[in-house]
Amino acid sequence: MPDEKPRLLAGENPQIEKGAGNAPVAAYLDAVPGWKQGVCKTPDALIVEIVPDVQKAVKWNTPLYSRDGVHWFTAYHCMKKYVKVTFFEGERLSPAPPVPSKQPAVRYAQIHENEDFDEPLFRSWFRQASEMPGVKI
Repeated sequence: MPDEKPRLLAGENPQIEKGAGNAPVAAYLDAVPGWKQGVCKTPDALIVEIVPDVQKAVKWNTPLYSRDGVHWFTAYHCMKKYVKVTFFEGERLSPAPPVPSKQPAVRYAQIHENEDFDEPLFRSWFRQASEMPGVKI
């Protein structure tokens, strides 16, 4: 059924088939419900602007961004009350994103509903992260 909407998982995160390229990321963005859709579309647009040759994929129902399609520098995922933006080498960013991870190098930023989006800060993080080697996942 081609018009069937993707199933929403915990946190209203869309279940999207794994795939490389813009199409699976666009399907993810189209399936994100409510206020989270605008929040998710913003990082995607900024990354495309900052890194015109960016390579995209969806793995584990999460959009990922890379320069070479193998080493990933950022991702985001819908949680129940916020969108979690992952920086795989976030410890090396200046300033480091505020939320630590169990994985030493990874840092997160959380974007909540009705929260101001600090575009200059996210631009800086995406630019810095895209210039790092990234992680193979």
